[in-house]
Amino acid sequence: MHPDSQYTHADNAAVIFNELTFRSLRVKNRLFRSNISGQFDDYNGHGGHARLNWEEKFARGGIGCIISSFTPVSVRGRILVRYAMIDNDDKIPFWREVGNRVHAYDCRFIMQLSHSGRQQDMGGVENLFNKGLSSTNKSDYFHGLLAQAMTKPEIAEVVEQFAQGARRARQAGLDGVELHGANGYLLTQFLSSGINDRTDEYGGGWEGRARFVLEIVRAIRREVGQDFHLQMKINGVDHNDWLYPWIGKGNTLDETVKICTMLLDGGKGVDSFHISSGSTFPHPRNPAGDLPLNDLHRWYDGMLSQGTRAPMNYAIFSNPILGRAFQALWRWRRGKVIEGINLDYARAVSEEIGKIAPDIRVLCTGGFQHADRIADAIRSKACDGVTMARPLVANNDLPDILTRQNGPEKECTYCNKCLLNDLENPLGCYDLSRFDGNSFEERYDRMIKQVMSVYEPPTFQ
Repeated sequence: MHPDSQYTHADNAAVIFNELTFRSLRVKNRLFRSNISGQFDDYNGHGGHARLNWEEKFARGGIGCIISSFTPVSVRGRILVRYAMIDNDDKIPFWREVGNRVHAYDCRFIMQLSHSGRQQDMGGVENLFNKGLSSTNKSDYFHGLLAQAMTKPEIAEVVEQFAQGARRARQAGLDGVELHGANGYLLTQFLSSGINDRTDEYGGGWEGRARFVLEIVRAIRREVGQDFHLQMKINGVDHNDWLYPWIGKGNTLDETVKICTMLLDGGKGVDSFHISSGSTFPHPRNPAGDLPLNDLHRWYDGMLSQGTRAPMNYAIFSNPILGRAFQALWRWRRGKVIEGINLDYARAVSEEIGKIAPDIRVLCTGGFQHADRIADAIRSKACDGVTMARPLVANNDLPDILTRQNGPEKECTYCNKCLLNDLENPLGCYDLSRFDGNSFEERYDRMIKQVMSVYEPPTFQ
């Protein structure tokens, strides 16, 4: 707690563990797990046993609602293989079991409907000869992943893929869906003025760039009705030029507010907004934290066969001088604030949307792990709830901890080693400094035991 705070921990806990109601959804507290996952599933997109364990452990730890990991609506929309998809009705039984597992803890589950667009990191052998569908023919500027501007029939096809994904989520008994329109994926590629270079009705000003997403919203409402929760994850500000200043800046906060207003669709559109920032992934502001060079050098090699810029990136990351320079640029562009990094953007959206539709809720992501910071964010009306991912990977029972004290004894250090290991290893906390032991071997054994806990209990015993 801040030394000059007028609030006790009991005051903060009362704010955080107060029920949050949306138009069609009730959540027991103001804590949401943001979208994050490892490669736990079958190669063909069917969910696996480890995924069930993965989702259940956060529900057991007291989180009010889980937003699934990036869930592709088609195989061409993957970011990595071995992520469960929602591209076919044969996936419904698995997601029904996911819902059952977390509902047992009075935890809600929102499926994040997603499409990579050109940001298809490792799309699998099915996409070996496919360019990423996008708003543009220009490749992803970070890795150099190839892109193809979508034709209008392809746009209509993807709109329908999102709509059917939402229908399947509802049939599976889940509690809502989120459109992933932040962090550089397909919907960002249409929304962002720094990426979308179309000259037809899906490009140009913000109204044209938002047309694709509005069509998806309306198609989803056609399939699931008005009483099924629908929320939108969106960048407050794109910061598209923060690593490479010669490219377009992307959307401003003012444009984001206008797009959010449009997506309300006169009361028939979205129920909530989830505010992030950064028009690519990773980005200095998302996930905000460090850029661990040793892990970057060790695990980025999997990208060498994917993007035209990846070999140059790898050479930079491997060079002791250039690597440090890139890391310094990354830290400078991130800024000093990590916990609550997107709060100002969320506040602006809350204020403006609240004038039009007071029943629309706003969630904010950005490294939250302390009760006083979370309670202050909600109390100030910057947001109605917070989402968190890495702090929960570090402390799966963080919500339960926050009922008792301001923060965990072993905090998430925002090292981002979890992010880089996910390219080749099971997702978990890889910050050795957080694990106790009298030797390197003891600490490493405990770290690996924690990482492998997602496979317990095993499928067969």
